[in-house]
Amino acid sequence: MSNNQIARRGANKKDSYKPKIVTTVGAKPACLVNASVTYVGNDQIYAFGGFDQYTDEVYNHVLRLNLQTRQWNLVDNYGDIPGVRMGHTASLWQGDKLLVFGGENEHRTYLSDVIIFDLKSAHWTQPDIHGIPPKGRARHSAVIYDDKLFILGGMSGHENYVLDDISYLDLKNWTWSRTWRFVPRYDHTTWVWDGKIWVFGGMGEDMEKTSEIWWLDIRGSPAFEMMAYGMNKASTGRGRESNGPSWRVPLTTGTTGYAANSSSVQSQPITTNNRSMFAPGAISSLKFVASQNLPTQALGNHFHVFTSGQLVDFVTPATVMSSCDISLSTLDLDTLRWHKLADGKDMFPQNYRWHYCTLNEDGTHAWLLGCPTDPAANGDSNGEYLSDVLPIDLTRFGLLGNALTSATRADTSKMPPSDANGNPMLSGIGADLARTFDQAPETGSGADFIVTGLLEEDSDDDDFASVAEENVSQESAQIHVHKMILQARWPHFARMYNSKMLEFHQKKMHIPEPYSTVRAFLYYLYTDSINPHGNQGPCLTDVAGMLVMANIYVMPRLRILCVNRLHKELDVEHAAIIWERANTAGENWLKDRAADFCMTYWGRIVRTKGFRSLPKRSLLDLCEEIDDLGRILSGEELEGLGALKYGYRDSRKRSLGGAGLATGEDADEGEEVEEEGMELT
Repeated sequence: MSNNQIARRGANKKDSYKPKIVTTVGAKPACLVNASVTYVGNDQIYAFGGFDQYTDEVYNHVLRLNLQTRQWNLVDNYGDIPGVRMGHTASLWQGDKLLVFGGENEHRTYLSDVIIFDLKSAHWTQPDIHGIPPKGRARHSAVIYDDKLFILGGMSGHENYVLDDISYLDLKNWTWSRTWRFVPRYDHTTWVWDGKIWVFGGMGEDMEKTSEIWWLDIRGSPAFEMMAYGMNKASTGRGRESNGPSWRVPLTTGTTGYAANSSSVQSQPITTNNRSMFAPGAISSLKFVASQNLPTQALGNHFHVFTSGQLVDFVTPATVMSSCDISLSTLDLDTLRWHKLADGKDMFPQNYRWHYCTLNEDGTHAWLLGCPTDPAANGDSNGEYLSDVLPIDLTRFGLLGNALTSATRADTSKMPPSDANGNPMLSGIGADLARTFDQAPETGSGADFIVTGLLEEDSDDDDFASVAEENVSQESAQIHVHKMILQARWPHFARMYNSKMLEFHQKKMHIPEPYSTVRAFLYYLYTDSINPHGNQGPCLTDVAGMLVMANIYVMPRLRILCVNRLHKELDVEHAAIIWERANTAGENWLKDRAADFCMTYWGRIVRTKGFRSLPKRSLLDLCEEIDDLGRILSGEELEGLGALKYGYRDSRKRSLGGAGLATGEDADEGEEVEEEGMELT
């Protein structure tokens, strides 16, 4: 049995990924509003504070959800227990602590204190903080980066005005920086990526949801590398606030700190400067006006999280909302293009409402917390509770996770990765090993093993597939490799070699896959990269073939790298091949995405070499991807329906990142102009 047959048989056993709702057991907390919900690892989610949407009572309870037992528990906590609050932030720090900042209490007093909750001992402490803290606020955003707690925006004051400032707390010496102007936002999301602080979502001063994204480049800015209060002896001469005196936050008195529902809570002190300067560094923004894949921020409940160099937007059902407006989408921060990963109807049931979203540190898994729209259906007839959890594996949608993204990201701003090789697209030892790949032993490369693949035939004949099958026994050119590298990087090869199979004695191995795919696979073993590296890097056809090999040889890292690149670079020329290879590998999400792309651009797809090279069985299967009532429309008909936005016979090459081509009657003709405008930088 061939490798392709083995992979296809395994693929048939897989179903398309659809997250399953988990209902908690035992006592359930009320559906709190403006609480903080944080995943802390070890299958545990912590919730703190918030207020009851029916009684308006504000809490300072600490709740813990064990995802294994599916049970909520009220955590007994000790030390300087903070007062009740809502609209605060709780950031995971050092893996076992929560840093809580700000919020407002039951008297609508805005807070500016910092409290630390130790997850191991359930103890609250308030650090001895220096410098002038920022204004008390609620519904702000917070992010920890480079041992600094950054605080951005929020609401403050008796009139609930929107703040436009940014500041940070140095977690090494517990000193506040000065405050700078940035962008007015509340209920927004903030993250740090590629040396920039990003802000998206929420509402601005006009109290309307925004689709603008802002970023502040902090690279090379001394203001974000040294403290402005107390710690920096050198005067910058840029105003009184940059070299002011040290200011210490008074500690709370008593063993329990703040009393619940009490006014004895620290709020923000009087500031010395009412109008701050703009934050140092380049400030930029981009407004997304229209795109086929752009989630409409005004519709639905949006949860924005950052992972893998992308902003993920969970668009979940609202009270009145069409199922076509629900989706799981991402914004690629390198290209600033939106991608639709899944339809909402396949992700979020209409009879549920989700209130919170939390992410693990690596950004590979997300959890939505909510309840059914009909509480009685879940046994909660007295109101809404945080009774249900929707776990989502983001790697099933091609997201790498933060660690793998950082490891594979090509950062040309760094120094050359090796003294022997200046290729900036490879890192560390991979750049050196690449120089020895596929070099004959006569060159002194030390190669001691040979690998061959299938002999490829360049043919546009309709019988290409049958010709290829007849040539299965024909071997390609030899690829010279080092068995030590293959043993270390390829578990299947190590098992085969240790068993002293025929390949061990012949020092030669044949892989029944096309030569270019086999060569790209071996090159990956040397470099740990599938990114294009000039003439060496694999093309999309090779990456699609490597996806099948990753499935055959059970290589999850290679698999997620292939899925990530294929879904990002899906185009007309390779869509049919990606569909066929994803189907063979059992990657149903990628297969469905490629099928939708093929149906959308069908007139161009059928004229590509990739489509014509598909086996007959695959051609028939691809044609059956359309539903029973589907039909083919000409360009003139599409234009009459207002669905042809890029012109009939348009020969321009477009990446999927820009937008898919709409074919529905509800497409907006005006999106063509706006889509082109999005490419401005």
